[in-house]
Amino acid sequence: MHNKVTKSTCDTCSHVNAEGLKKLGVNTDSFDFVVALAGNPNTGKSTVFNSLTGLRQHTGNWPGKTVVRAEGAFEYNDQKYKLVDLPGTYSLLSTSQDEEVARDFILFGKPNVTIIVVDANRLERNLNLVLQILEITDKAVLCLNLMDEAKRNKIEIDERTLARDLGIPVVPTSARFNEGIPELIQTVSEVANGKIICKPHRIKNVSKDILSAVEKLSAEIKEQFPEIPNSRWIAFRLLEGDDRIVNALLKKEFV
Repeated sequence: MHNKVTKSTCDTCSHVNAEGLKKLGVNTDSFDFVVALAGNPNTGKSTVFNSLTGLRQHTGNWPGKTVVRAEGAFEYNDQKYKLVDLPGTYSLLSTSQDEEVARDFILFGKPNVTIIVVDANRLERNLNLVLQILEITDKAVLCLNLMDEAKRNKIEIDERTLARDLGIPVVPTSARFNEGIPELIQTVSEVANGKIICKPHRIKNVSKDILSAVEKLSAEIKEQFPEIPNSRWIAFRLLEGDDRIVNALLKKEFV
């Protein structure tokens, strides 16, 4: 597993910095990649968003929803990235509008990369959402944020072991000080361009009967919708009677 965790400080980052980042603000008209930004509330997700785009949370409403969203863009190595800041949520089980918006974008929007921002001080609590996202997408980067507070609280995290266990790159950051942001951008670029291949953790601690049913249903879904990259997760949700997923299949929202 490629895991780039070297940290650096960028105290003088401007509109175009030494690491090749160009902050494009709200200019999202044309882009090469779409990046989703997900995470629990109060993980510093908005600070990460602002660090990448140069914005101070440009917000609007999701179509048909009252949930606030934020979109921005940045350019790196002559490639443009549209960054979509999803509502902060603790789960993707679609029990609230925030959860449904976040889940639907990762599932139906098919972002090229999903950055999952977690609070290094509360990692265990944040991992529930991380594991749910990794059931949906194969391309993700864990942004281990608020490392400055973790150090102050004498919390130590083995980023390499965490990356190995999750099967995705882990980048420690302190976004408010721009620490780790250049490494985060480079890692996102490498995942988007296929230089880093993620092998995310998948749920295994379920009965053989359920796994058998999931595999059978997943194969049928793939046959009907060959472009779906996450048929296994959809199969799980169908077996749990998720009406939103049933309707999405009937309306062919996946294609």
